[in-house]
Amino acid sequence: MISKRALLAILLAEFASATPNGKRGLVYTADRTDPKDDKIWIQNGSDITWYYNYADYPSPVYADIPQEQFEFVPMMWGVTSDSSDTSFLDSVQARIKSGTNITHVLGFNEPDATSDVGGSNLEPKAAAEAWVANFEPLGKMGIKLGLPACTGGWSSMPWLKQFLGNCTQIKNKAGIKGNCTWDYLPVHWYDNFEGLASHIGERLAEWPNAEIWVTEYAYAHQEPGPTDAFFQQTLKWFDESDFIGRYTYFGAFRSGISNVGPNAALLTNDGGLTDIGAEYLGLNTTVNDSAAPSTVSLPHVGFMALVMAVVLKVVM
Repeated sequence: MISKRALLAILLAEFASATPNGKRGLVYTADRTDPKDDKIWIQNGSDITWYYNYADYPSPVYADIPQEQFEFVPMMWGVTSDSSDTSFLDSVQARIKSGTNITHVLGFNEPDATSDVGGSNLEPKAAAEAWVANFEPLGKMGIKLGLPACTGGWSSMPWLKQFLGNCTQIKNKAGIKGNCTWDYLPVHWYDNFEGLASHIGERLAEWPNAEIWVTEYAYAHQEPGPTDAFFQQTLKWFDESDFIGRYTYFGAFRSGISNVGPNAALLTNDGGLTDIGAEYLGLNTTVNDSAAPSTVSLPHVGFMALVMAVVLKVVM
């Protein structure tokens, strides 16, 4: 019998409709050993249009590139001991005042994970306090807000629901009616495609009109075959799915230092583009054409994904 996850993956992938690109981005981690690699992602012809670096300030190597050419999206990675601190808000407002066109920001990085595995390890209440102090004012300025990017683990949904509940309570206590403001929902995933589809489907079932940003993803520590199959399937699905606002593959480094396995890296150990690296940049259209956009017009994928996710959640 086919599993619920497998069925959801098939159904979500089936109802994809072609949309304009501009979604593809870069998770930037500075390479101090081979800094010349940083220029690879912005070479002529690259499909990468935006980046984030887990910080509220642009990376020096890209700081002089106009936002219209290579958009920087600031992130508030975590929260200090003072959850009312507005350093992130002040930083973003200062950049806007200086002429930088900041239109999107990202919330906390993996707050449901401990620091030893890269998480910001936040209690939902403290995160909500910091959100009200820093993100709500930015939302009033018209800046699009990305919720905290939780892990792909089971703890992510309970954490996110509690965070949103705490956020509403804090606003109401301050005499401000309504829920906390957010515009898109980032997710992270490092397992197979059917699991990713189920993970996203669960969120669409909970928040029907959500725009999903996949801000870290790869099929970690796999052999070349499964790695490439996952890459091709996700690239096509993300590009063609209306509910996917943006995505950033986690692999912009050399295979020898990859913490998601050598086969998931976009660069060889010598600094050249791997096949999936060239395809991610849009520079290699001959390796595999399975990621080419579909020309078939299908029903609105966000609505269809919601219906299917809800049905599977209720009846199976």
